[in-house]
Amino acid sequence: MDFRLTEIYTRQGDTGDTGLADGSRVPKDHPRIEAIGAVDELNSALGLLLAELAEDARLAEVSEALAPCQHRLFDLGGELAMPSYRALQPVEIERLEGAIDHWNTELGPLENFILPGGSRAVAQAHVCRTLARSAERRCRS
Repeated sequence: MDFRLTEIYTRQGDTGDTGLADGSRVPKDHPRIEAIGAVDELNSALGLLLAELAEDARLAEVSEALAPCQHRLFDLGGELAMPSYRALQPVEIERLEGAIDHWNTELGPLENFILPGGSRAVAQAHVCRTLARSAERRCRS
């Protein structure tokens, strides 16, 4: 996909609708546009988390696992904007689940819910978690 924006605004959506990549137009409150916005919000929050993680070398493994997710979220936004395009592949899900499985083997059994906080990075990770759940709900509708 080789599409470059030459303007940051088009004035095409001033009447309350917006264009998809296939040329079709939908209302700005269309479920697909809501999903694109939710994925974009998650991607921004993930960028903030990655900036926090970069400040602590001990968290490099986490950062390396999450950095590709930011690119895949961008791809997902493109996939949502192009109804017939499929960008995400199962290998990406398998890669991330493998990292999670690896980290879970290092943890003892959880005995309580974990409250968001403890450090800026941990709190931001929880923000990303909640935004991911919201984006997932929007992508399913």
